[in-house]
Amino acid sequence: MTVHTRREGTTGYVELDTPPVNAIGPGIRKGLLDAVAWAEAEGLDRVILSGRGRMFSAGADIRNFGAPLPEPYLPDVLNRIERSPVPWIAAAHGAALGGGLELMLACRYRIAAPDTRLGLPEVSIGVISGAGGTQRLPRLVGLEKALELVPTGRAVTAEEARAIGLIDEVDADPVAFAELTNAEWLGMKVPVSELNSGELPSEVFEAARRAAEADMPGQIAPQRAIDLIEVSQHMPFDDGLIQERAAFLDLGHSAQSKALNHVFFAERAARAPERFENTPRPGLDRVAVLGAGAFGSAVAFALLMAGVPVTLVKTGDEPPCSAATGIDRQFDLALRQGRLSEETAAARRAALTLAGDMAGAGPVPLAIDTAEGGGDRAGLLSALPPGAVFATTALHEIDRLARRAPDPGRVVGVHLCAPDQPPGLLEIVPGMATSGPARATAFDLAGTLGLIPVLSQLPGHAIGRRLLSRYAEAAETVLMDGSTPWEVDEAMVTFGFAMGPFEAQDISGLDLAHAERRLQDATRDPNRRYIPVADRMVDLGKLGRKTGAGWYRYPGGGGKVDDPIVADLALEEARYAKVERCDYTAEEIRHRLLLALINEAADILYEGVAASATDVDLITVFGQGFPRWRGGVMHYADTLGPAKVLDGLRTLAAEDPLVWKPSPLIKDCAVRGLSFADWRR
Repeated sequence: MTVHTRREGTTGYVELDTPPVNAIGPGIRKGLLDAVAWAEAEGLDRVILSGRGRMFSAGADIRNFGAPLPEPYLPDVLNRIERSPVPWIAAAHGAALGGGLELMLACRYRIAAPDTRLGLPEVSIGVISGAGGTQRLPRLVGLEKALELVPTGRAVTAEEARAIGLIDEVDADPVAFAELTNAEWLGMKVPVSELNSGELPSEVFEAARRAAEADMPGQIAPQRAIDLIEVSQHMPFDDGLIQERAAFLDLGHSAQSKALNHVFFAERAARAPERFENTPRPGLDRVAVLGAGAFGSAVAFALLMAGVPVTLVKTGDEPPCSAATGIDRQFDLALRQGRLSEETAAARRAALTLAGDMAGAGPVPLAIDTAEGGGDRAGLLSALPPGAVFATTALHEIDRLARRAPDPGRVVGVHLCAPDQPPGLLEIVPGMATSGPARATAFDLAGTLGLIPVLSQLPGHAIGRRLLSRYAEAAETVLMDGSTPWEVDEAMVTFGFAMGPFEAQDISGLDLAHAERRLQDATRDPNRRYIPVADRMVDLGKLGRKTGAGWYRYPGGGGKVDDPIVADLALEEARYAKVERCDYTAEEIRHRLLLALINEAADILYEGVAASATDVDLITVFGQGFPRWRGGVMHYADTLGPAKVLDGLRTLAAEDPLVWKPSPLIKDCAVRGLSFADWRR
């Protein structure tokens, strides 16, 4: 049974019971409809609705979005609850999300435990509320607050929900509190659908549309949500429900919804604890961060924000006091943004200690090597506490470092993207000797920081850096042969990337990419075309934002501006190489860069470096800014189809057979009629 009912006096109790999250499926909908009829037939004066287990309800099962739904439909069930002569009280705990919150909105009175999160997150998977959320919420909390919550999918705490009028009370025992409500007063409460949302000028909605486009560029669902909130001002409630349901069903069949669902389930699978649940390893009760530069400081701050004490170890010329000052500034910003209370911020600041060497770090289960410019990593390893895992960002040195370690199995490679801005990515790159506990410790680090973990399958092979290297090569070839950095960047941002490849290099530093190229010099195919423009940039000291100039100029430390010197460098190198330049259109730029990424990703899969196309998608979305609403590079490739990808590569191979040689995996998929997602050796 998915819905339980019982009677005590004149009060009815209805409990949702579909563990683990009380998803609202056909059984719940039918059970709720039957419960309405039961309460009316029993002559009850109230019904208290709650959820069994750890939450009220996380909403509908998103695996069914886009599929035909059996009756009864949720909007009809909620209308029946709201219009029943027996008033319903929602008593929530844990979470009331999506359809769970819509169910609360249909009740006459709403109470939540202090731990409850409430929200309508459907836009994150490419749809909107489909059971009255866009129509009831603005009537209850007002148009302005609805515009803050629905198009963003932001969840609120119980206290904030009470402050904005979303719920009536917060109580540690919401069911007991509901039992104390006055039945006569309860019956006089006006249903939410009969309230007035107020009215706002059209300029407010236009501003909301611009904000949604800035926050979620290219996504359709937030814009449709704003449209529906706007019509709630004047349209009768039932007519608004019809429009909302039509939009929900339409979006549920869209390519964006399919892509966002793909990423959602991929992310959930990547975080699954059972991957290492039987692997013994110590808890992360303190972490040593080796390297007090900008990246080390960012990792240390992210750990402190997660509540993990940190010892920041000086490894080179960087002064730890300067790093501590930078971390203090980040805490000050977090306070201004309301992400921390004063008390919590003080406690987390106090959890940072500074050390001049590894010996000063004391016993720790994990040391994260972020040392910039190398440093004496062998010396750090020799002073590593017994049993500690050494996680290094020097991915090309994993095996060399392991040979110098007291226990080679404790050395593992990690590539962290946006450690202080989750959800980012943590790629786990094992060495030849890396043990299971070391891999599991890196997985725990990802969970602690809120990052998506992806495990490389071949020792010493980093998926993300290889993809970035090919992407950069394709971008710099287009630059030399017929474009500018700003044209390339604009083309890729228009596609949906967070930023273009040249701006991204300016942020990370051209010297880092230069160092990677030097590591590849000994193994680079001499027959492969080499683009020297980026090397010339480094020779000129144009290292990116940190030096005030890279592919762009940053006058006064401000925003980027085009740099004609860079365009001239590309022209000069093209003349040296006797390249006849052309004018690439934005579509031609996208075509080349995306096919380069797809082909490289296919080779990575074919060689067994990545376990699945889904892992590559996670790396491109969370580590490289590929548009989430396109599902990642391999999901996007599947929307094109292997045959079309193969045709495009063969055409480009006519101008450079080595660089554009199609991956055997793409040929195999095209011949066998397989999708990239379904390909297996």
